[in-house]
Amino acid sequence: MKRVKFIFGIHNHQPVGNFDFVFEEAYQKSYLPFLEVLERHPKIKMAIHFTGILLDWLEEHHPELLELVRKLCDRGQLEVMSGAYYEPIISVIPPKDRVGQINKLTRRVKELFGYDAGGMWLAERVWEPTLPTTLEEAGMRYTVVDDTHFKYAGLKDEDLTGYYVTEDLGHETKLFPISKDLRYTIPFQEPHATIDVLRSLATEEGNHVLVFADDGEKFGVWPDTYKHVYENGWLERFFCALEENLDWIEMTTFDKVAETLPPRGMVYLPTASYAEMMHWALFQKTYKAYEDFEHYLKDHNMYDDVGIFVRGGFWRNFMTKYPEINIMHKKMLRVSDKLWAYRDKHPDVGPEAFDALWAGQCNCPYWHGVFGGLYLSHLRFAIFQNLIRAENIISREDPSVLTPYEETDFDKDSLPEVLMETPVHDVYLKPDEGGMIIEYDFKPCEKNLLDTMSRRPEGYHGHLAEAKVVGTEEAASDGTASIHDLVLAKEPGLEKYLIYDDYERKALIDHFFTPDTDCAAFYAGTWQESGDFVKGKYEVTAHAVRDDAIEVTLTRNGRVNGQSVRVAKTIIVRRDTGLLDIRYQITNLSGQPLNTLFAVEFNYGLQAGHADDRYYYLESGKPDDPYLDSVGSLEAQSFVGLRDEYMRIDIRLEAENTDAWWRCPVETISLSEAGFERVYQSSAVMPVWRLNLEKEIILTLRQKVEKI
Repeated sequence: MKRVKFIFGIHNHQPVGNFDFVFEEAYQKSYLPFLEVLERHPKIKMAIHFTGILLDWLEEHHPELLELVRKLCDRGQLEVMSGAYYEPIISVIPPKDRVGQINKLTRRVKELFGYDAGGMWLAERVWEPTLPTTLEEAGMRYTVVDDTHFKYAGLKDEDLTGYYVTEDLGHETKLFPISKDLRYTIPFQEPHATIDVLRSLATEEGNHVLVFADDGEKFGVWPDTYKHVYENGWLERFFCALEENLDWIEMTTFDKVAETLPPRGMVYLPTASYAEMMHWALFQKTYKAYEDFEHYLKDHNMYDDVGIFVRGGFWRNFMTKYPEINIMHKKMLRVSDKLWAYRDKHPDVGPEAFDALWAGQCNCPYWHGVFGGLYLSHLRFAIFQNLIRAENIISREDPSVLTPYEETDFDKDSLPEVLMETPVHDVYLKPDEGGMIIEYDFKPCEKNLLDTMSRRPEGYHGHLAEAKVVGTEEAASDGTASIHDLVLAKEPGLEKYLIYDDYERKALIDHFFTPDTDCAAFYAGTWQESGDFVKGKYEVTAHAVRDDAIEVTLTRNGRVNGQSVRVAKTIIVRRDTGLLDIRYQITNLSGQPLNTLFAVEFNYGLQAGHADDRYYYLESGKPDDPYLDSVGSLEAQSFVGLRDEYMRIDIRLEAENTDAWWRCPVETISLSEAGFERVYQSSAVMPVWRLNLEKEIILTLRQKVEKI
């Protein structure tokens, strides 16, 4: 009789910073019912992976699930995999952090389940050729990646019925290919489809190995899957179908195969992730072209033959595609460097700082595809919160880890940024891009107030017109389609919000508008810029470090309405309070009067645009529409305040002699698991002055941030 070996594995994960109700829903709809069905089928063996984030949550909220996992381990049903504790993309974090995270989860698996994990889950299956060195150092004998990784190296389907060995500088690891066919049959097709795939690869020798390994959330959390997998009994029928064929299907695990079967050979894989991820990593200009070419090949029945030669981008280019990711990543690297340097001087440092750093490496907001990722502000918030917390822990013990003033290439684009760090706030300036503030960390609340997003075109925006609105009969008729195939929208009319920015929505952005521009035009994106200062290069012309403050002056000679204008802005960072004092000196060099509107844009990412505990306030109290997603112009005000009672943050912008204060939300249209959605990213607040400038004017601003 022909036989085959089958490894069935699932990976369970929730991001750092995800809402508690999301964890609970995933527990109720996926993690618990899946293991309850598995418990009823003791002959089914499989591999399972939990990220450390999820294990911590389960231990606090549902320890009974961990007891069930241990029970299944003890009776030989489960292999428990290790991995990096907080699910980072390990190739883009420092080597010491990689090993530290893997060792932490391996110890946790042993502590909870009594299992010595010998292999690991690789976040998003992002493979880079140098990883074997890390895996071997961390004691990991194997990992699993998609079969497409192997096909990019030149292997064919018939070669992918076992594992391969690879190495980096003599450091070895074993690589198992995940079947793409099975990723699309399980759980979306009836069980016999999987049985048919297994039967097609069975041999008399019985030494072929086929692997399914994918997200556990596919079994209950993805749209419509709970009804399909549990209420309609798909998983029960699937396990029954496997049991009925155990005379020729051997349910096994990665560690057993690695111990009992030789490798199929040796291979060197190129950098890769799963095919969809590499598509998402492409720049917007080529995103649609790639998609169209794939469709062309499929429409002409060519894809199966030449598809392996069609591949998308490189995961690391998310950091180029989205400057917001690059800032977050480089902040992480800076904090990691500080922690390891601190540990060299203080070997007895506790684990709290490293746990916070490693939590700040969680991959989920470091990329974007069909999942919200980067666009979900609560996930970005958690990253910055943990990174700021890690820095706080060590700087309280050793203030020398903070650099009061530094000109350095923080974002690694070959141009220097200005970094000013105090116990109260970190202020990072980008002189070559408008002299804007790109990061403002208010440390008492562990919040980067400039954790914002710009509105930019996405390759998938072209599909918005065909999206079906969630909850309608038309949308429901799609049944249990794969999440990669659904085209849904959370609300109608999202097309009108497709407004794009050509600059980063941060702070201290210098606008010169035509005199007829108003707040409505700015919000609608129909305004015209009269000057070249928004993205223009400023020079650092002076700086001073004093006991009470750090001061820097940025200067640019540019043009407004074709006239020569000099803008010099001085930023004074108060060391011991949350104060920034800002002084503008605007000089008309043209000899002709300058008639313009001058405005300074601040974007504050307070995460919720329409919540009662987050609002604008004025000297007289709340305005008529106090929500942070409100639009309008405020006249005759000396300051505008924003208060976040949830985070206990109070922001107060003060300016002298303004003609108006504009305010409006920045909202993006992005994809998430449930379809297209509108996401509040920040509130833009702008003091505006109407200038008829002969020679020179001095304007002053103050930003005051306090914990309430």
